[in-house]
Amino acid sequence: MGIIGWIILGLIAGAIAKAILPGRQGGGWIVTLILGVVGAILGGWIGSAIFGVGINEFWSLSTWLLAIGGAIIVLLIWGLITGRNKSSTR
Repeated sequence: MGIIGWIILGLIAGAIAKAILPGRQGGGWIVTLILGVVGAILGGWIGSAIFGVGINEFWSLSTWLLAIGGAIIVLLIWGLITGRNKSSTR
């Protein structure tokens, strides 16, 4: 999968992860893109380490599930980091 495929996958996975998680996460579409791509990479790494399945093809169900799962993990971590920063500045 090329870089354009990773960007599209990351943007969509990040948007789906934001829709799944309750509450309001900070950041616009650029942050969603970055967190989605990082989440897709994390999901691919976790999938290959635990299940022996990586992110290989754009239209594979396992690719999408791993990317969305990784994006959810990254978004949860992002929420913890930004939540602490906002509460400590008040």
